Amino acid sequence: MSSSITIRTGIKKDLPQVLELIKELAEYERAAHEVTNTVALMEKDGFGANPIYGLFVAETDKGIVGISIYYWRYSTWKGKRLYLEDIIVTESERGKGYGKLLFDRTMQHALDENCSGMMWQVLEWNEPAINFYTKYYRAKLDGEWINCSLERYQIEELLLAK
Repeated sequence: MSSSITIRTGIKKDLPQVLELIKELAEYERAAHEVTNTVALMEKDGFGANPIYGLFVAETDKGIVGISIYYWRYSTWKGKRLYLEDIIVTESERGKGYGKLLFDRTMQHALDENCSGMMWQVLEWNEPAINFYTKYYRAKLDGEWINCSLERYQIEELLLAK
């Protein structure tokens, strides 16, 4: 892992690079044609009067190489949950631990915001992502669109073990 990696909260000026990473993910997921988001929409939705998402970025001397985009979800059974919409590391920088740093920071944010846990989805054919979630986080996986979650106690255990 590069010693010059920084994980930080995303800011408005990051959005053009963030959108490029989103498009890269869409291409990987064979759905590039479905991306209709714009920097202007992302600015309004994430940095306006009532932000509906948050993000963390992984930055090196190469610029932003990864992102974690999340929002809040409310479970009638469990209360406030963090929903991880996307975690993306640009292809040339994968395997260097940046995704793990982003995921860990996102888990910490779930705890900081008093969430009962965190959830996300992964495509059933995305074996590298599935292996990442099960190997490092013991996430629960099920279904065609694999619904993943970490309960609060799991996040605490994982973060305390560091």
